[in-house]
Amino acid sequence: MLKSAPSSIQVTPDLLRKYDRPGPRYTSYPTAVEFSTGYDAAAYFDSLAQAATRPDEPLALYVHLPFCEHRCTFCGCNVVITQRRSVAEEYLTYLHREIREVARRLRQRRKVVQYHWGGGTPTYLSLEEMRALQQVVTECFDIAPDAEAAIEVDPRVTSREQIDLLRAMGFNRLSMGVQDFDPGVQAIINRNQTEQQTRDLYAYSRQAGFASINVDLIYGLPLQKPDTFAQTLDAVIDMRVDRVAVYSYAHVPWLRTQQKGFDPAQLPSGEQKLELFCLARDAFVKAGYRPIGMDHFALPADELARAVESRTLSRNFMGYTVKSAPDMIGVGVSAIGDVDGAYAQNQKKLPRYYAAIDKGSLPIDRGYRLSADDRLRRFVITQLMCNFHVDKRTVEERFGIDFDRAFERELTELAAPDGLIDNGFVTAGRDALQVEPLGRLFVRNVAMVFDRYLLNKIAGAPVFSSTV
Repeated sequence: MLKSAPSSIQVTPDLLRKYDRPGPRYTSYPTAVEFSTGYDAAAYFDSLAQAATRPDEPLALYVHLPFCEHRCTFCGCNVVITQRRSVAEEYLTYLHREIREVARRLRQRRKVVQYHWGGGTPTYLSLEEMRALQQVVTECFDIAPDAEAAIEVDPRVTSREQIDLLRAMGFNRLSMGVQDFDPGVQAIINRNQTEQQTRDLYAYSRQAGFASINVDLIYGLPLQKPDTFAQTLDAVIDMRVDRVAVYSYAHVPWLRTQQKGFDPAQLPSGEQKLELFCLARDAFVKAGYRPIGMDHFALPADELARAVESRTLSRNFMGYTVKSAPDMIGVGVSAIGDVDGAYAQNQKKLPRYYAAIDKGSLPIDRGYRLSADDRLRRFVITQLMCNFHVDKRTVEERFGIDFDRAFERELTELAAPDGLIDNGFVTAGRDALQVEPLGRLFVRNVAMVFDRYLLNKIAGAPVFSSTV
């Protein structure tokens, strides 16, 4: 038996082998695999026009800053590796133009309640570039005084002057990438970052007034071992950060060619990955953190922890949030938005991104307009992934359906012999579905039952990373 929690939850090797299979993370539903070029800039203009008819509704705004000086070999993000600062200068001129054009089409819809700079490494930018970008954003949008304003920072390159500036510009949340402090793991993933570097930036950020700081860890990296990963966990707990994300390493070498350099023998097995995650979960829960969704932890006073208690936690392309907005604008190369019931993703390559803007258009590469069935399933999957609970009556009232009839196939699959209910993952009652503690380790598998697109996937074709 594999020990997986202080509450003596046990996962057998057979159970792990059965359910550790490729599946989506459900950052969105439908997933990005379903996006197509049939949704283009003209379709996005229509979505923005419809969004503009609701001027009093708030927005979420994501800004993608793709630049890094060096490539981390585990990374699955859309990044541009360059030490030529002129590349970023040119990019920013186009980004400013895109922001202004989107704002023009949204007309008077301006209020932003969730705001995020992601990357890449946003602090790759100079102080002057950061000021100029923020000036364009605040000219075009009204950042609410209580907005969640977050930025991803790399302790290796982020200066104290940048921290001071970010705080002065209104940012109130930092997310620090760590992954693992072990030097051997850092060497193989090309991310050499000492614990002291991270502690120094953390301490200064607190001093500068950041009341909410998150640290990102990854389990399942090459050469990762429980004893050394435990030392990383101890260090993060000692820092007493507000939130921790413990992401599963997604090994997708068919998408990220830099991952082909890893010898498969250096990667932890499924059983070893589960052991690493459970080690992290046990450590954070013992230290007083509350589990959030499938891979986050937060101190009890944090708003994410309070949202879990009230079952109001939500999730979008920027992560878990309590500041949900009906529409999310994504700007920058490869950024994804969610506007008026449609996903829209920008061009992933700089030349195409620039060319679209030079033509007076917006740089949409592909997207997807959700059907009524998509919206229904998205809501159910979001409830499973965020709150581990689906209230059938809420779904029925919101979507005008009979839950048991609409999901007859899915409920039958859950109840199949040796299925998710028999294995203790889910409890199905008359009024609700509840994901049990064991099922929370495999919540992606639970959500997959409600994903109608998976029925059409070609068996054996590499699309998603493993669920564990």
